[in-house]
Amino acid sequence: MENTEENTPQEEMVNEAAQAESAEAQEAAVNDTESAAAEPHASTQELDRLKALAEENEKRYLRAQADFDNFRRRTQKEKEDLAKYASVKLITELVPVIDNFERAIATAPANTETDSFAKGVGMIFRQLESVLQAEGLTAMQTVGEAFNPEFHQAIMQVESEEHEEGVVVEEVQKGYMLKDKVLRPAMVKVSM
Repeated sequence: MENTEENTPQEEMVNEAAQAESAEAQEAAVNDTESAAAEPHASTQELDRLKALAEENEKRYLRAQADFDNFRRRTQKEKEDLAKYASVKLITELVPVIDNFERAIATAPANTETDSFAKGVGMIFRQLESVLQAEGLTAMQTVGEAFNPEFHQAIMQVESEEHEEGVVVEEVQKGYMLKDKVLRPAMVKVSM
């Protein structure tokens, strides 16, 4: 059965509006399809950009963490060294006092009237030595050792039949070590 009725002008307007809406809907569907096709390409680029940014941020984080760890280790070592060698200045100033004590004891007259005085000075000297040894001060043993410029300061070369060339034959001034560091090199005479 065919519909032969004529549409009223109002129905025709409604039909035209429906057809226009249908055309717009079809056009929108085509646009959505085109943008959906373009969207995976855009989202892939965005995803790649975000991945690169994440990798860069991770590298920055790892570098900052490594820098911090290095800073922490360096600071800890500096603290340990400071604590280990805190007494360097005082001990450096006391080393000449030790030298003078040794000279005084070596030149003490050998008579009975001053023996008790010399014994007292010797006891004070040994007490001072033991305190400094507790802090890590040790005298270097040099005579008979091979000359080493890190530990010895050569002031003279002498001929020697007892020692071969480059051996310390006489100590003019004692050298001292503070723990594992040279506090004062020994002044020595070296064989040639």
